[in-house]
Amino acid sequence: METRVAVMGIIVQDLHSAEQMNAILHEYGEYIIGRMGIPYRQKNISILSVAVDAPQDTISAIAGKIGRLSGVSVKTAYAPV
Repeated sequence: METRVAVMGIIVQDLHSAEQMNAILHEYGEYIIGRMGIPYRQKNISILSVAVDAPQDTISAIAGKIGRLSGVSVKTAYAPV
């Protein structure tokens, strides 16, 4: 199956959702190239960047599940095909 490379930018405002978000990322761990998380304590948020190489449907599923969590927003940018 054809895969795409993408990066997901994730902002976590509700730190209670972090455990659920990490569980989702663990579920799709085989597609994750790398991830970086930065706690921004002054604003009481966490900022994550997750690079993935996966089929389009899988990337959409990851972003959809994460985006439905309370206090979490996600945007995805794709590498040119």
